[in-house]
Amino acid sequence: MPAAATVAVAQEFPATSPLTAGAGRTVTDRQLIQRINAYFNGVRTMSGAFVQFSPSGARTDGTFVLARPGKIRFDYDPPTKMQIIADGKSVAVRDTRRQTQDIWPLGQTPMRFLLANNIDLTRDAKVASVTEADGLITVVVQEKTVFGNGRLALFFDAASAQLKQWTVTDAQGQDTSVAIYDVKTNVPVDPKQFVINYQRIL
Repeated sequence: MPAAATVAVAQEFPATSPLTAGAGRTVTDRQLIQRINAYFNGVRTMSGAFVQFSPSGARTDGTFVLARPGKIRFDYDPPTKMQIIADGKSVAVRDTRRQTQDIWPLGQTPMRFLLANNIDLTRDAKVASVTEADGLITVVVQEKTVFGNGRLALFFDAASAQLKQWTVTDAQGQDTSVAIYDVKTNVPVDPKQFVINYQRIL
C-alpha cells in the first residue's frame, strides 16, 4: 500500500522488551493490553482530525470517522486529493486527482486491528512487545499483510487508554505515522460515508 494508504509522526519508538507467548506474559503486560481491549470495545464510533507523516517527512492533514465493526474513512485536506474508505469488507484508496482507485481486502490490512467487532490484541495479533513509559502505552504488532511483512506500533494514553497515534513500518523499513486529535467517541455517524464505489467511477 502507498504511504498515504497505510494511514499510519515518524519517531523512534520507546524502548520495548519482547513478550513471550501466552502464559509467559507478565501480569503487567497482560493488564495493559486488557485495558486497551476494554477501552476499544467500549467505542463503537469515533471521529476527529489527523496529521500524517510519510517516510520522507511530508505532512498531510485531514479528518477521519470510524464506525466499528469494519468501517473507517479518511479525507485528506487540499491540496491532497485522496480518500481512504473501509466499508466492512474492503479498503479503497481513492485519488481523485489521478482518478484512480485501488481496493484491498480489509482483513489483510493493518486496519483490521482497529476495526474488529470485538478487539482482543492477544488473540488477533502477534504482539511483539508492550511497554508503558512517558505517559504512553506502546503495543508493537508484527504482521503479514498483502503489502508484505511489517510492523504496526499503536500508541495509547496511559491514563485513559485512548488511541493517540499509530505507525506502520513496511517491509522496507519505511515508517508512515498518523497522530489523531480532537477525537469524539460514540457519536452518531452517517453510514453513507463508508460506501465504496466498486465500479471505480470517480
